[in-house]
Amino acid sequence: MDNLFISSKVNVIDTYFPALTAAQKTQLAALGDLYGDWNAKINLISRKDIEHLYEKHILHSLGIAQVIRFVGGSKVLDVGTGGGFPGIPLAILFPEVQFVLLDSIGKKVKVAENVAQAIGLRNVECRHARAEEEVRKFDFIVSRAVMPLLDLVRITKKNIAREQRNALPNGILCLKGGDLQAELATFKKQVVEYELSDCFAEEFFETKKVIYLPV
Repeated sequence: MDNLFISSKVNVIDTYFPALTAAQKTQLAALGDLYGDWNAKINLISRKDIEHLYEKHILHSLGIAQVIRFVGGSKVLDVGTGGGFPGIPLAILFPEVQFVLLDSIGKKVKVAENVAQAIGLRNVECRHARAEEEVRKFDFIVSRAVMPLLDLVRITKKNIAREQRNALPNGILCLKGGDLQAELATFKKQVVEYELSDCFAEEFFETKKVIYLPV
């Protein structure tokens, strides 16, 4: 990707997150070329979408940060991370938080691991495994439309720690879009829906939400 093009996209993120440090901006800027190169090898993201990486993948991932600012020392499990979304953008934003990026597809985990290493993320562990195999405890589970919420709860509720340290009670934070009425009906009033159109002006976010379920 063209450096000027990438710089302009990073500025879009800076608009919504003006407290970014110079180091964080450098890490975010590096993602354009890194994912562009990896996508040419593995096709993680559609060729049309790779041009919208910063909006549809990086800024979208950071939608979770519009709902919660994880306190230092928190532990977060990203289930079905693919090439590192939402885990890597969140790890850049929250360097004092520990992230485990989990996926059952080895080549995708390899991409996430290489990207994290290339930008010097020290708060990320990438693991090739199914969520059912992960036994550690975390403050939050995050995911990006990886599976229906009921299935995600079923396989990850064992991983939610009892000790609380954040403003929101421990639980699950999912990035989802579209009509979720049927999917969320099981949880009735437990679920809180946050409209990302209230946070981001881009048209892409008109139907996008963060779904929060305390567990």
